[in-house]
Amino acid sequence: MQAQCSWPALRLAGIVLTASLSAIPSGLYAQGVTGTPPDDYYRAEFVILQRLVDPAGIAEQMSDKGADTADTTGKALWVEDSNGSRRSDLNLVPRQQLHLGEAANRLERSGNYRVLATAAWYEAFPPNYKGQPLLVAIGDWLPEAGQRSVEGTITVDRQRYLHVNVSLNHWAQGESPAPEQPAPEATTAPGTQAGMLPSESGTPPAAAQQAELALAAYQPTKAPVELITWIRETRRMRSEEIHFIDSPTIGVLVFFKKIEG
Repeated sequence: MQAQCSWPALRLAGIVLTASLSAIPSGLYAQGVTGTPPDDYYRAEFVILQRLVDPAGIAEQMSDKGADTADTTGKALWVEDSNGSRRSDLNLVPRQQLHLGEAANRLERSGNYRVLATAAWYEAFPPNYKGQPLLVAIGDWLPEAGQRSVEGTITVDRQRYLHVNVSLNHWAQGESPAPEQPAPEATTAPGTQAGMLPSESGTPPAAAQQAELALAAYQPTKAPVELITWIRETRRMRSEEIHFIDSPTIGVLVFFKKIEG
Protein backbone atom coordinates (compact mmCIF):
# COMPACT_ATOMS: atom_id res chain seq x y z
CA MET A 1 0.00 0.00 0.00
CA GLN A 2 1.42 3.33 -0.98
CA ALA A 3 1.38 5.91 1.79
CA GLN A 4 -1.29 8.58 1.49
CA CYS A 5 -0.66 10.93 4.35
CA SER A 6 0.32 14.50 5.09
CA TRP A 7 3.25 13.83 7.42
CA PRO A 8 6.69 15.32 6.66
CA ALA A 9 8.23 12.67 4.42
CA LEU A 10 10.83 15.14 3.21
CA ARG A 11 12.06 15.63 6.76
CA LEU A 12 12.41 11.87 7.11
CA ALA A 13 14.33 11.71 3.82
CA GLY A 14 16.65 14.43 5.07
CA ILE A 15 17.38 12.58 8.29
CA VAL A 16 18.11 9.36 6.42
CA LEU A 17 20.27 11.12 3.82
CA THR A 18 22.34 12.81 6.51
CA ALA A 19 22.92 9.48 8.19
CA SER A 20 23.93 7.82 4.91
CA LEU A 21 26.52 10.48 4.18
CA SER A 22 28.21 9.75 7.50
CA ALA A 23 28.68 6.09 6.60
CA ILE A 24 30.52 3.79 8.94
CA PRO A 25 33.97 2.49 7.91
CA SER A 26 33.78 -0.09 5.15
CA GLY A 27 35.78 -2.57 7.21
CA LEU A 28 32.90 -2.89 9.64
CA TYR A 29 30.83 -4.65 6.99
CA ALA A 30 33.23 -7.55 7.02
CA GLN A 31 32.73 -8.32 10.70
CA GLY A 32 31.52 -11.87 11.10
CA VAL A 33 32.90 -12.85 7.69
CA THR A 34 35.97 -15.11 7.76
CA GLY A 35 38.03 -15.85 4.67
CA THR A 36 36.71 -15.09 1.20
CA PRO A 37 32.96 -14.40 1.23
CA PRO A 38 30.78 -16.52 -1.07
CA ASP A 39 29.41 -15.14 -4.30
CA ASP A 40 26.38 -12.84 -4.05
CA TYR A 41 27.00 -12.29 -0.35
CA TYR A 42 25.12 -9.37 1.19
CA ARG A 43 24.51 -7.59 4.41
CA ALA A 44 20.76 -6.97 4.79
CA GLU A 45 19.43 -4.32 7.18
CA PHE A 46 15.90 -3.47 8.24
CA VAL A 47 14.66 -0.82 10.66
CA ILE A 48 10.94 -0.99 11.46
CA LEU A 49 9.39 2.24 12.76
CA GLN A 50 6.13 3.41 14.22
CA ARG A 51 5.05 6.98 13.66
CA LEU A 52 3.74 8.48 16.88
CA VAL A 53 0.39 9.76 15.69
CA ASP A 54 -3.20 9.45 16.86
CA PRO A 55 -4.80 6.78 14.65
CA ALA A 56 -8.08 8.71 14.80
CA GLY A 57 -6.46 11.49 12.78
CA ILE A 58 -5.59 9.26 9.83
CA ALA A 59 -7.69 10.01 6.78
CA GLU A 60 -7.64 6.44 5.53
CA GLN A 61 -9.80 4.45 7.93
CA MET A 62 -9.30 0.70 7.72
CA SER A 63 -11.05 -0.63 10.81
CA ASP A 64 -13.77 -2.16 8.62
CA LYS A 65 -11.30 -3.94 6.33
CA GLY A 66 -9.97 -7.42 6.79
CA ALA A 67 -6.35 -8.44 6.51
CA ASP A 68 -4.45 -11.61 5.87
CA THR A 69 -3.54 -13.47 9.02
CA ALA A 70 0.22 -13.52 9.56
CA ASP A 71 1.90 -16.77 8.53
CA THR A 72 3.47 -18.33 11.61
CA THR A 73 5.40 -21.12 9.86
CA GLY A 74 8.44 -19.20 8.58
CA LYS A 75 11.69 -18.18 10.23
CA ALA A 76 11.57 -15.48 12.88
CA LEU A 77 13.16 -12.18 11.92
CA TRP A 78 12.10 -10.36 15.09
CA VAL A 79 9.33 -11.87 17.22
CA GLU A 80 8.54 -10.65 20.74
CA ASP A 81 6.36 -12.56 23.18
CA SER A 82 4.06 -11.16 25.85
CA ASN A 83 7.02 -10.63 28.20
CA GLY A 84 9.06 -8.70 25.63
CA SER A 85 11.54 -11.52 25.04
CA ARG A 86 12.85 -11.46 21.48
CA ARG A 87 13.27 -14.49 19.25
CA SER A 88 15.14 -14.55 15.94
CA ASP A 89 16.31 -17.44 13.80
CA LEU A 90 18.97 -15.25 12.19
CA ASN A 91 22.40 -14.26 13.48
CA LEU A 92 21.62 -10.57 13.92
CA VAL A 93 24.25 -7.85 14.03
CA PRO A 94 24.16 -5.54 17.10
CA ARG A 95 22.23 -2.32 16.56
CA GLN A 96 25.27 -0.11 17.16
CA GLN A 97 26.96 -1.69 14.13
CA LEU A 98 24.15 -1.02 11.66
CA HIS A 99 24.68 1.32 8.74
CA LEU A 100 21.09 2.46 9.44
CA GLY A 101 21.79 2.76 13.17
CA GLU A 102 22.41 6.52 13.12
CA ALA A 103 19.28 7.09 11.03
CA ALA A 104 17.27 5.10 13.59
CA ASN A 105 18.77 7.12 16.45
CA ARG A 106 17.96 10.43 14.73
CA LEU A 107 14.38 9.41 14.11
CA GLU A 108 13.91 8.45 17.74
CA ARG A 109 15.47 11.70 18.95
CA SER A 110 13.05 13.66 16.75
CA GLY A 111 10.23 12.51 19.05
CA ASN A 112 8.03 11.64 16.07
CA TYR A 113 9.04 8.02 15.64
CA ARG A 114 9.53 4.91 17.71
CA VAL A 115 11.98 2.26 16.55
CA LEU A 116 10.36 -1.15 16.98
CA ALA A 117 13.10 -3.37 15.54
CA THR A 118 16.60 -3.08 14.04
CA ALA A 119 17.69 -6.26 12.28
CA ALA A 120 20.78 -6.91 10.16
CA TRP A 121 22.47 -10.12 9.06
CA TYR A 122 24.77 -11.59 6.38
CA GLU A 123 23.44 -13.99 3.76
CA ALA A 124 24.08 -15.12 0.18
CA PHE A 125 21.32 -14.10 -2.25
CA PRO A 126 22.20 -15.78 -5.58
CA PRO A 127 20.13 -15.27 -8.75
CA ASN A 128 16.74 -17.02 -8.65
CA TYR A 129 16.88 -17.06 -4.85
CA LYS A 130 13.43 -17.67 -3.38
CA GLY A 131 13.35 -16.41 0.17
CA GLN A 132 11.26 -17.75 3.01
CA PRO A 133 8.91 -15.28 4.72
CA LEU A 134 10.54 -13.87 7.85
CA LEU A 135 8.13 -13.39 10.75
CA VAL A 136 7.69 -10.07 12.52
CA ALA A 137 5.74 -9.52 15.77
CA ILE A 138 6.61 -6.23 17.49
CA GLY A 139 5.08 -3.13 19.02
CA ASP A 140 2.66 -2.90 21.91
CA TRP A 141 1.31 -6.06 23.47
CA LEU A 142 -2.49 -6.27 23.10
CA PRO A 143 -3.34 -8.41 26.14
CA GLU A 144 -6.99 -9.04 25.38
CA ALA A 145 -6.15 -10.17 21.85
CA GLY A 146 -2.98 -12.03 22.85
CA GLN A 147 -0.76 -10.54 20.13
CA ARG A 148 1.59 -7.71 19.20
CA SER A 149 0.29 -4.57 17.50
CA VAL A 150 2.50 -4.97 14.41
CA GLU A 151 2.59 -8.41 12.83
CA GLY A 152 3.41 -9.82 9.43
CA THR A 153 6.30 -10.94 7.24
CA ILE A 154 9.24 -9.60 5.25
CA THR A 155 10.52 -11.66 2.33
CA VAL A 156 13.75 -11.23 0.36
CA ASP A 157 13.83 -12.69 -3.17
CA ARG A 158 16.23 -12.35 -6.06
CA GLN A 159 15.65 -12.80 -9.74
CA ARG A 160 18.09 -10.63 -11.64
CA TYR A 161 17.77 -7.99 -8.90
CA LEU A 162 17.02 -8.18 -5.21
CA HIS A 163 13.40 -7.60 -4.22
CA VAL A 164 11.92 -7.06 -0.78
CA ASN A 165 8.26 -7.80 -0.06
CA VAL A 166 6.86 -6.17 3.07
CA SER A 167 3.51 -7.41 4.38
CA LEU A 168 2.78 -5.87 7.78
CA ASN A 169 -0.46 -5.16 9.66
CA HIS A 170 -0.75 -2.48 12.34
CA TRP A 171 -3.47 -3.42 14.83
CA ALA A 172 -5.18 -1.73 17.75
CA GLN A 173 -7.22 -3.31 20.50
CA GLY A 174 -10.88 -3.45 19.53
CA GLU A 175 -13.87 -3.00 21.74
CA SER A 176 -14.20 -5.57 24.48
CA PRO A 177 -16.64 -8.36 23.65
CA ALA A 178 -19.76 -9.09 25.62
CA PRO A 179 -19.16 -10.81 28.96
CA GLU A 180 -18.17 -14.39 28.45
CA GLN A 181 -20.99 -16.85 28.92
CA PRO A 182 -20.26 -19.95 30.97
CA ALA A 183 -19.95 -23.20 29.08
CA PRO A 184 -23.14 -25.24 29.00
CA GLU A 185 -23.21 -28.08 31.46
CA ALA A 186 -23.75 -31.60 30.32
CA THR A 187 -26.95 -32.66 31.99
CA THR A 188 -28.33 -36.14 32.40
CA ALA A 189 -31.82 -36.62 31.10
CA PRO A 190 -34.45 -37.89 33.52
CA GLY A 191 -34.15 -41.58 34.05
CA THR A 192 -30.56 -41.68 32.78
CA GLN A 193 -27.62 -42.59 34.99
CA ALA A 194 -24.23 -41.03 34.37
CA GLY A 195 -22.07 -43.21 32.13
CA MET A 196 -25.02 -45.00 30.56
CA LEU A 197 -25.65 -44.90 26.84
CA PRO A 198 -29.00 -43.49 25.71
CA SER A 199 -30.00 -46.87 24.35
CA GLU A 200 -29.37 -48.40 27.80
CA SER A 201 -31.36 -45.79 29.72
CA GLY A 202 -34.21 -45.36 27.33
CA THR A 203 -33.36 -41.65 26.84
CA PRO A 204 -34.07 -40.44 23.28
CA PRO A 205 -30.75 -40.20 21.36
CA ALA A 206 -31.62 -36.67 20.18
CA ALA A 207 -31.36 -35.27 23.73
CA ALA A 208 -27.86 -36.64 24.26
CA GLN A 209 -26.74 -35.45 20.83
CA GLN A 210 -28.03 -31.94 21.53
CA ALA A 211 -25.97 -31.71 24.73
CA GLU A 212 -22.84 -32.94 22.96
CA LEU A 213 -23.28 -30.43 20.12
CA ALA A 214 -23.72 -27.57 22.61
CA LEU A 215 -20.45 -28.45 24.34
CA ALA A 216 -18.57 -28.85 21.05
CA ALA A 217 -19.79 -25.49 19.72
CA TYR A 218 -18.84 -23.54 22.83
CA GLN A 219 -15.86 -21.24 22.28
CA PRO A 220 -14.74 -18.59 24.78
CA THR A 221 -15.03 -15.11 23.29
CA LYS A 222 -11.83 -13.24 22.38
CA ALA A 223 -11.38 -9.50 22.20
CA PRO A 224 -11.18 -8.35 18.57
CA VAL A 225 -8.48 -6.20 17.00
CA GLU A 226 -9.00 -3.33 14.59
CA LEU A 227 -6.78 -2.71 11.60
CA ILE A 228 -5.18 0.77 11.66
CA THR A 229 -2.99 0.59 8.54
CA TRP A 230 -1.01 -1.95 6.59
CA ILE A 231 1.90 -2.24 4.20
CA ARG A 232 1.66 -4.43 1.09
CA GLU A 233 4.55 -3.59 -1.18
CA THR A 234 7.34 -5.22 -3.16
CA ARG A 235 10.33 -3.00 -3.89
CA ARG A 236 13.36 -3.60 -6.09
CA MET A 237 16.58 -3.01 -4.18
CA ARG A 238 19.88 -1.51 -5.26
CA SER A 239 23.02 -2.13 -3.26
CA GLU A 240 24.00 0.71 -0.92
CA GLU A 241 20.76 2.63 -1.46
CA ILE A 242 18.40 3.35 1.44
CA HIS A 243 14.76 2.58 0.73
CA PHE A 244 11.76 3.58 2.83
CA ILE A 245 8.55 1.53 2.56
CA ASP A 246 5.72 2.96 4.60
CA SER A 247 2.10 3.46 5.58
CA PRO A 248 0.72 6.40 7.59
CA THR A 249 1.64 4.77 10.91
CA ILE A 250 4.47 2.29 10.27
CA GLY A 251 7.49 2.21 8.01
CA VAL A 252 10.50 0.08 7.11
CA LEU A 253 13.98 1.36 6.25
CA VAL A 254 15.86 -1.12 4.05
CA PHE A 255 19.54 -1.24 3.11
CA PHE A 256 21.64 -3.88 1.31
CA LYS A 257 25.42 -3.92 0.98
CA LYS A 258 27.18 -6.44 -1.25
CA ILE A 259 30.25 -7.92 0.40
CA GLU A 260 33.13 -8.17 -2.05
CA GLY A 261 36.19 -10.35 -1.64
